[in-house]
Amino acid sequence: MSSATIKETTSVKLDKAAKEEAKRIFSQLGLTMGEAFNLFIHQVSLNQGLPFEVKIPNKLTQKVIKEALEGKNIDGFSVDELNDHLNK
Repeated sequence: MSSATIKETTSVKLDKAAKEEAKRIFSQLGLTMGEAFNLFIHQVSLNQGLPFEVKIPNKLTQKVIKEALEGKNIDGFSVDELNDHLNK
């Protein structure tokens, strides 16, 4: 005997660009937006919290983020340069 899952409609306000990008990715994974949200809330339940680590950035990271958003201290670099730097 199987129990039927009761579905409920809900409404959330999402960033439009982020939503469209997520839908594209979910589609590639063979998931609908609803299925992806259900996976997320099941993981929240299983983990008794967010299923990924969330941290407040340290002071230096906060400063760099603020400057980047203001267009300060931004140097162009290539992906190859970034890979070279990360592989040192």
